[in-house]
Amino acid sequence: MNRRLKPLVNRIRAMPYHTRTLVGIALILGGVLWFLPVLGLWMIPLGLLVLSMNFAWARRGYLSLMVWWRKYRARRRAEKNRA
Repeated sequence: MNRRLKPLVNRIRAMPYHTRTLVGIALILGGVLWFLPVLGLWMIPLGLLVLSMNFAWARRGYLSLMVWWRKYRARRRAEKNRA
C-alpha cells in the first residue's frame, strides 16, 4: 500500500461500520456532482476506498480504477519521453 495512504486508511478503519458506509456513499454522490464548486471527481475513488473496507464490489471497483490509473500514467509518461 502507498505509504501516503496508510494513515488515511488506518483512520478510516477506526470508524464504525455504518459511519464508513455513509461516508463512502456521500463521497461517491459528491463525486457524481463534480460540476459543482468544491465537489470533484476525486471524491469517487476516495468513496470507493472507504466502501472497499465493507463491500467486495467496491473493492473490485477501487482496484480496477487504480489499475487503469497506473496504466494511464505509464502510457502518458512513455508518450512524454518519446516527444
